[in-house]
Amino acid sequence: MGFPQKMVVEVIKENGEENTDLILEALLKCSARSSASSSGSKLIDHFTGMGFDAEMVAKAIQENGEGNTDTILETLLTYSAIEKSPEEQQPMDSDHLYSEYDGYSLDDFSDIDSSENEEIAKCEPDEGNPLIFLAKMGYTVEEASIAVERCGPDATIAELTDFICAAQMAKAADASFPEEKPKLKHFDDDYPKNKKRSYYEYDMWKRKQHLKLRKRMLPGDDEMLRLPNPMIGFGFPTEPAVVTHRTLPEAAIGPPYFYYENVALAPKGVWSTISRFLYDVEPEFVDSKYFCAAARKRGYVHNLPIQNRFPLLPLPPHAIHEALPMTKKWWPSWDTRTKLNCLQTCVGSAKLTDRIRKAIEGYEGDPPLSNQKFVLDECRRWNLVWVGRNKVAPLEPDEVEMLLGFPRNHTRGGGISRTDRYKSLGNSFQVDTVAYHLSVLKDLYPGGINLLSLFSGIGGAEVALHRLGIRLKNVVSVEISEVNRNIIRSWWEQTDQTGNLIDIVDVQQLNADRLEQLMNSFGGFDLVVGGSPCNNLTGSNRFHRDGLEGKESSLFFDFCRILDLVKCIMTRN
Repeated sequence: MGFPQKMVVEVIKENGEENTDLILEALLKCSARSSASSSGSKLIDHFTGMGFDAEMVAKAIQENGEGNTDTILETLLTYSAIEKSPEEQQPMDSDHLYSEYDGYSLDDFSDIDSSENEEIAKCEPDEGNPLIFLAKMGYTVEEASIAVERCGPDATIAELTDFICAAQMAKAADASFPEEKPKLKHFDDDYPKNKKRSYYEYDMWKRKQHLKLRKRMLPGDDEMLRLPNPMIGFGFPTEPAVVTHRTLPEAAIGPPYFYYENVALAPKGVWSTISRFLYDVEPEFVDSKYFCAAARKRGYVHNLPIQNRFPLLPLPPHAIHEALPMTKKWWPSWDTRTKLNCLQTCVGSAKLTDRIRKAIEGYEGDPPLSNQKFVLDECRRWNLVWVGRNKVAPLEPDEVEMLLGFPRNHTRGGGISRTDRYKSLGNSFQVDTVAYHLSVLKDLYPGGINLLSLFSGIGGAEVALHRLGIRLKNVVSVEISEVNRNIIRSWWEQTDQTGNLIDIVDVQQLNADRLEQLMNSFGGFDLVVGGSPCNNLTGSNRFHRDGLEGKESSLFFDFCRILDLVKCIMTRN
């Protein structure tokens, strides 16, 4: 074991030769004392200051040497986990500790949110140390440390595991696609100069952009905008409104009304920037688990009224077994999920579901705790549901449509592949949540609405307005994906819409001339809605992603540019 011979002889003299455990304990104490007086005393003081026992620290240093503090810390966390374990756990093969990322390889990984079931939410870190608790759950020291730094020392275990799962998904996505350096554009690049235009209009637009740029550079941009807990926005249908009145900045007062959506768990400073660029309107953060059976944490910046909202009826199922009753028969008691996580653009592979089956079959009762943890981690990460004895499967596209509030077979209308259906759905709005916010427009526009839909996706806003009974008089839909445009066009025809649907491929094609031409033809827009791509905002983005400077997510500034132009043209006219 590496103890000095002289030390061993002295300890045996003091304790006798019979009790080896007592001898080992005494040797560790002596080693700790000896180490404390040597060059490693600072290292021991460092770890004992974190709450670890001196004997345990000495043992970990002996095993790993003094060179790698991360390895020592990981060993100490492992010791603590074993020491505090309620029962000896049966180990699994190391291959079983990692999920399979060889399912459908897609362009975007949306944020993933833990269902935050009651048992996990009530868990408190051992002795106030979340690192030890997360290590006991099987997460690495690096994952645990980043999560605690990002979420804060007061975060619940559910919030920390949320962040780690999101980071793992984003890391897998980063590995699948080559990193591209974002291209920074000058503001003038967004405003085409190859056509005639009003110099006054261009100058006004240019001044606004420079004012915004200066505002963006003001001190405090790096400050984190704290997310509320619980994430219920200004209220939701089954509970009284938390906020019944708000005061909007003068520049934000509509019409036209605007509604912008993106992932809530964005990098540091992103939501503060989004708010400042959208007239300093306070974001409304909402988790769709309060509207349906799946979590979807999103932020919404809008200037809509918040009084007299109403939900879509009938209310959708709010729990997994209500939404998917056939799964209840096979659901094990140790899987305590009642809500699904954020629905992704991809699904788990057949290889993964086979691993899960092998990890739990062959046990008469419940499988060992380590096996349960592996299975539950993967089920949460990939939204797997129980479809047979020891058998899990990913959600079907029509089940995802139902959970997100779309009509059955909505994404089949474009004649697309199963893989593309998952991708399109994973990037969409949750219709019931959005409809609750947009419901205030029904009384304001009894004759119908003119809608500018930027980054339309599969038409979440359009479907929400239609389900609310608001007539779509004129819709200008801007969507770069041909697959998604086909889905919207198919839905438009199947629902016998009487208005006009105008397709535009790229937001950067929508300049002042085109906007003025469109607005003159039907009298302007009542609502501008959009959710720019979240590719550079999700998961472990703070460490691996570029935020609003990223290639895709920088399209947020095109939303701002177009909204400014709409307001400018409507004010002038």
